Amino acid sequence: MKGCIFDLDGVIVDTAKYHYLAWKKIADEFGFVFTEKDNERLKGISRMASLDILLSIGGVHLSEGEKLQVADKKNEIYLGYILKMTPDEVLPGVLTFLKTLRDQGIKISLGSASKNAKTILHQVGIENLFDAVADGTNVSKAKPDPEVFLKGAELLNLSPADCVVFEDARAGIEAAHRAGMKCVGIGDSVTLREADTVVGGFLDLSIEKGKLKIINNGEILNF
Repeated sequence: MKGCIFDLDGVIVDTAKYHYLAWKKIADEFGFVFTEKDNERLKGISRMASLDILLSIGGVHLSEGEKLQVADKKNEIYLGYILKMTPDEVLPGVLTFLKTLRDQGIKISLGSASKNAKTILHQVGIENLFDAVADGTNVSKAKPDPEVFLKGAELLNLSPADCVVFEDARAGIEAAHRAGMKCVGIGDSVTLREADTVVGGFLDLSIEKGKLKIINNGEILNF
């Protein structure tokens, strides 16, 4: 393992709640209910793909131009939330894990569909821990297409086979595997069963001599 590529939402920070609140405001304006369960369907996919799902839930039909206007409005609402984020919103264990990777000479990239990724990293004070950022500003294809992870490896000057992805969504796991990378699922073991291994969070992981170790059972992951 020479490089690690991290999804953002639900892995580094929990911005899903802000996406939900922003999408819910859009749904409210159209007069239909958008639930947290509905929001689970939007994890790991692009803004426009998310909008299409939202509109299908509400039975709303818009032109492409109208869709772009709604997507921009949702992003403005979302930005209002993330510009208030603080370092306290980095998920437990993440900061220590990132610093340990750097101490052991393992390169770090972000791999996120979000066009606001750099803003979020800056807000929570960890942008200096990343060697590269592959996000919605330099990739165009949404997960499960592997483009974002392949771009992350390219920016790190590493082969995909030398990189491990950390993901909390099934679409992201599929994208990692399509990129030829191993994937650690962060979250529920049933939902993320297609990952190479699953942990609840970064408090469950450590790194020893460049290898990942699951703390609760001492298992060394050979990738």
